[in-house]
Amino acid sequence: METTRLAAPLLALAAGCACLPGQAADLGLARVFSDHAVLQRDEPIAVWGTADAGRKLTVTLGGRTATGSADAHGKWKIQLPPQPAGGPYTLTVKSGTDTVSRADILVGDVYLCSGQSNMEFPVRTSTNAWFNTVTAANDRIRFLNVEKNSTAAPQDELKGPVEWKRASPDTVGDTSAVCYYMARSLQGGYKIPVGFINASWGGTTIQGWIGAASLRTLPDYKDRVAAVVQYGADPAAGMRAEDERNEAWWTAHDPAAAAQRAWIAPDLDEGAWSTVTPSGSWKDSGVAGFKDFDGVAWYRTTITLTDAQARAANMLHLGPVDTYDTTWVNGVRVGGGSTAWVWRDYAVPAGVFKPGRNVIAMRVLSGGQGGGLSGPPDKRSVGLADGQSIPLPAAWKVRRGTAMKGQSVPPAPWDVPTSLTTLYNGMIAPLVGYKFKLAAWYQGESNVGAAQEYRTLLSLLMRDWRQRFGEPALPFLVVQLPGYGTPARKPGQSGWAELREAQADAVVGDAHAGYVVTVDVGDRFDIHPTQKTVVGERLARMARVLAYGEKTAPGGPVAVAARRSGNDIVVSFRDTGGGLATYSSDRANAFEVCAGTACRYAEARVAGDTILLPGAAVPGVTTVRYAWADAPFVNLFGGDDLPAAPFRLDVK
Repeated sequence: METTRLAAPLLALAAGCACLPGQAADLGLARVFSDHAVLQRDEPIAVWGTADAGRKLTVTLGGRTATGSADAHGKWKIQLPPQPAGGPYTLTVKSGTDTVSRADILVGDVYLCSGQSNMEFPVRTSTNAWFNTVTAANDRIRFLNVEKNSTAAPQDELKGPVEWKRASPDTVGDTSAVCYYMARSLQGGYKIPVGFINASWGGTTIQGWIGAASLRTLPDYKDRVAAVVQYGADPAAGMRAEDERNEAWWTAHDPAAAAQRAWIAPDLDEGAWSTVTPSGSWKDSGVAGFKDFDGVAWYRTTITLTDAQARAANMLHLGPVDTYDTTWVNGVRVGGGSTAWVWRDYAVPAGVFKPGRNVIAMRVLSGGQGGGLSGPPDKRSVGLADGQSIPLPAAWKVRRGTAMKGQSVPPAPWDVPTSLTTLYNGMIAPLVGYKFKLAAWYQGESNVGAAQEYRTLLSLLMRDWRQRFGEPALPFLVVQLPGYGTPARKPGQSGWAELREAQADAVVGDAHAGYVVTVDVGDRFDIHPTQKTVVGERLARMARVLAYGEKTAPGGPVAVAARRSGNDIVVSFRDTGGGLATYSSDRANAFEVCAGTACRYAEARVAGDTILLPGAAVPGVTTVRYAWADAPFVNLFGGDDLPAAPFRLDVK
């Protein structure tokens, strides 16, 4: 669905967790405190870092000072008193004769923006990007893009490099468009410093963004979260356990699995195997027997490493694989994937690569798709600890396995994009201690098809983050899924509409959450609509109510009730901005009435703050729906030009 190249699912894991204890450390600040950072006003300001165990420290910002000591593990956290908006200041940490400082620090409001690709979507590709970029110079807006990092254990530090940037024509193009446009609007209105942290990753599911302690409270996730925790504590043991689970699946679904497992052996004779340079579907490879083949294929290649290269080799880069793979190096399982567009970048434990000949073996299941190593051959390599890489041979050996159709291999619970807790661990946990004015969440495309579960998961995520950040009333602004997909010619089921309803349901019972409607600015041809300025402005409007306490409607019209009135049905709305209105017609489209699961389109007319469905109250009608489609065409707005929210209501 989303084609952004993804980083290794657990790159930081094999190298060690930032939360491991140590007895001594250089005097340092956490990476999130870089030059140009923005700290939350009117809240105690926590500052943390490293130092020798027991060392006394003094922290100073804007003329205010606090003291403390490093603990036995060389960690320290010191809290400064609240400060009003202001700056720029210098943040200074002193311990004896040692000093660490950060310059150009502002105190203002800080926003946390997270989600998948529509939150990640950059300013430079949004509508009217040229004008929005060249006019972006504003020293009072700062931002931090969190580098993608998926880890099985919670991290104390963000993956580097970490750099707060000032908004300018040279910088804003590469940050979240939705978050920037929201921040720009709010900063322009309140005239205080504003900073935002963008922690987003395209294609990911919500389960990856929830902490383990919260996600494991759901029975369906208890065992898989435990597997992630085991992997974080002991990667080798975790990978062995995953290998056992994976092979149990193969034994149950492929009668030849046990015999073909021998094909991972480094000393296997490949004389009877075909040779191929994989660069797309194996059906187009020209190899005999693969033109119409669906099922399992085995790939093998070798690479010769020097002693120094073998010691430094810690990654295997394979590009995308269509669709499911299990990969071994010298007979040791190093990873697997289950999403065709995800680039396979596998962390390889020390000692697996050897001096001399090394064998890489892959089992690939097409899953009804094209099948094969589908990426460019020149992107496959062995990665070294210093960031350099050694290219793999372009040619591989290949052999057909079992013909299989309609099968999907369960992914490892730490595999991006469907991982559990790992994105929280690598991209949110290191921020704990920072204070935020609000959080904006734009995600859900990758959870379409599981709307009922999403209600629970979204509520759980909001509760989890508030607890972790120690902000029980942290405002959450949830962006609705836009319109995308084939327009409906008749009423029917819609996974996107159900997910939108789940988003709204999770928000409606939360006094500190809001729902931003975007169904009118989607693009039925593109899952990434470019009208991000509109979305950012609507987020800002919601923020003014939830985070800043303004007394106005947070959004557009919301249906609150549907009732029978003689032969008609009347739908009542709130937040109409002075009255409902329709564009390009005297009637509102996209209304349906349903008798059980049988639905039909209904005539709809505006009557002040209500919609009248004339003659719709026939026997058996139980429900009214609006904009119930993946990509609905809508023309119902409030008097202030905000779209009515899609809904499904029982008729009273």
